[in-house]
Amino acid sequence: MATFVLIHGAGDVGWYWHLVEAQLRARGHDTVAPDLPCADDSAGLTEYADTVAAAIGDRTEVVVVGQSFGGFTAPLVCDRVAVSLLVLVAPMIPAPGEAPADYWANTGYSDEVRESYDDPIALFYQDVPPELAAEALRRAPEESEARMSEPTPMKAWPAVPTRVVSCRDDRLFPIGFVRRVAQERLGVTPDEIGGGHTPALSRPRELADRLESYLTETAVGR
Repeated sequence: MATFVLIHGAGDVGWYWHLVEAQLRARGHDTVAPDLPCADDSAGLTEYADTVAAAIGDRTEVVVVGQSFGGFTAPLVCDRVAVSLLVLVAPMIPAPGEAPADYWANTGYSDEVRESYDDPIALFYQDVPPELAAEALRRAPEESEARMSEPTPMKAWPAVPTRVVSCRDDRLFPIGFVRRVAQERLGVTPDEIGGGHTPALSRPRELADRLESYLTETAVGR
């Protein structure tokens, strides 16, 4: 059995993963889903990664999963603890030394993604049950932007097997955009699942199935 370390995105909390955690724990796995210091102006990517590493402690057989902006934190965790597998879900995929604030221009986001949504429900939670979407918004902290212009300390992508999951109806990171960036930056073709940007709330069983399948593939590969 493995420990799945689940990293939430910007302006979110570990609660985001609670349905996936229930799925994985029912299958005998351990899970860790810490709250990152999103609202702390003094916290940057280094502090985010330190928070995750501290939550992992001495656990082994670690699978790190980063959602959305969690893609900036996830590879840094791999430099702090032994990780057997890295999975990015509906992700931002950073380049070495890239600042989060520069991601949009560096990836040509505005040239490819032209549709915008003022309503966070329409953008992030269009396929999430209304009561879960409302609870997600209620729990969401304000994401500090104080250190978003600082480059990631990542020097190179970690030498860890990496998978990318893209969601077919994602309005923030459409599947074509994620496919291109994943190929350009990682040489990886994303796997596709249904749903919008927050599949841990809209399709927790499907996402848990996907995560467990990666674990099985990695074990066979070893």
